[in-house]
Amino acid sequence: MKIKKAVVTGGAGFIGSYLVDKLISLGVEVVVLDNLSTGKRQNVNPKAILVICNLSHAKIDFLCEQTEDVDVVFHLAAKTAVQESIENPEMYNEINVGGTLKMLEVCRINNISKFVLSSTSAIYGDTTTPTSENNLTNPISPYATTKLISEEYCKLYSKIYDLDTVCLRYFNVYGNRMNNEGGYKLVMPIFKEQLLNNESLTINNDGEQRRDFIHVDDIVNANILTTTKNGLNGEVFNIGSGKNYSVNEIADMFGGNKQYGNKVIEPKETLADTTKIELDLGWRTTKDISDWIGDYINY
Repeated sequence: MKIKKAVVTGGAGFIGSYLVDKLISLGVEVVVLDNLSTGKRQNVNPKAILVICNLSHAKIDFLCEQTEDVDVVFHLAAKTAVQESIENPEMYNEINVGGTLKMLEVCRINNISKFVLSSTSAIYGDTTTPTSENNLTNPISPYATTKLISEEYCKLYSKIYDLDTVCLRYFNVYGNRMNNEGGYKLVMPIFKEQLLNNESLTINNDGEQRRDFIHVDDIVNANILTTTKNGLNGEVFNIGSGKNYSVNEIADMFGGNKQYGNKVIEPKETLADTTKIELDLGWRTTKDISDWIGDYINY
């Protein structure tokens, strides 16, 4: 489908703002819906229309007005902190599930052609690797559970209302606009700050836990590619690099001394099997974190 106008919820955030930039570079008119709770106004492309609103509180009529003549909704707005979700599951259900359901309703009412949900590999929980979409889902936090429920609503709207939906399960996303605060952050912003302050790099557990790191540009490309194929109807796709590194290896790329600290409960390994999206949509990863870290330190 040819996109003329798109809505990006959470478009002031890390991943969302890169997606907005890409869409605008393709000549797409973009409306950003964001409450700026974690997103930043300066992230928003000046050519985009920024509407500051809270999806879980906004009226359906208001959201329908903001999405007139829209071809696709990219739904990235969500709360993502695992520990916070454990402490306040009701809030996560209201924002993540409620926000998704509301935007699906907006798509139904306004006859919007496609809805793309940003989901997470966290819905797999502790699982075998490499992890394909056929692995059983086993969320171990309210955050992951809300994403799985959101996926189910996407499938339901495809089945009942013939809305073309697709769910993208991101692995560990990195890029220059990563948040260095909040409950969901990777080790890279922490290591960078410690390195610049001549501090030892602090590592949880033994540092041998391995993660599949995927660059934000590859995430953006996956989102765009979902619009090139109709009839996905609730399909899910893993978005990862298909390669993983230990935290110790990432620390070595930064240089400096290492210091081992907290013992935390976390998966030992994440590793995406991306065969499905490669075959169905022609997507390929294009970047490796080992080539990026040097530029990031100086960013």
